[in-house]
Amino acid sequence: MNKALQIRVQRDGIVAEGEILKVDSFVNHQVDPSFLNLAGREFYARFKKAGITKILTIEASGIAIAAIAAQYFDVPFVFAKKTESLNLDPDTYETEVYSYTKGKGYQVRVAKKFLLPDDKILILDDFLARGEAALGLVRLCRQAGSSVEGIGILIEKSFQEGAGRIQQEGIPLESLVRIAGFEDGKVIFEQD
Repeated sequence: MNKALQIRVQRDGIVAEGEILKVDSFVNHQVDPSFLNLAGREFYARFKKAGITKILTIEASGIAIAAIAAQYFDVPFVFAKKTESLNLDPDTYETEVYSYTKGKGYQVRVAKKFLLPDDKILILDDFLARGEAALGLVRLCRQAGSSVEGIGILIEKSFQEGAGRIQQEGIPLESLVRIAGFEDGKVIFEQD
């Protein structure tokens, strides 16, 4: 999977200003289900022994990845909502997350009835850079008393501090591909 993802990122990813990698043609705007199916299978292979009871992600880009991976684990997935709405249960766990790409903080929330103390959670997301989204989800799980068994990331920017911050928390982290940086508009991958 790592090589397939690297090839796809190199072919279809677009390096934008500010160390932004756009994968909107196959991950987080237009979605390639066959490709994400490979990712879901790979996350299952890496975390199948962790006893996962629920997958948690954040609105919106993690939803497709979590939905496909949840089928392999045969568990439900939950996504933290970024916006308040009238149909959201008022009894929620909440935390603030800062978005580098949006340049602002926002509240994320999950209804308390969907995160339980006996849940063993796998957090999945499309990107890991500074770790804000992943650590925000960890905070929600801790509010619920749920156990975070691991974090799975499609694309990690290993030149940023997110992985280190997660490792400080003692949470197993599995990234399907790790980017060491960008050079002349090209992605430089870390070698395994």
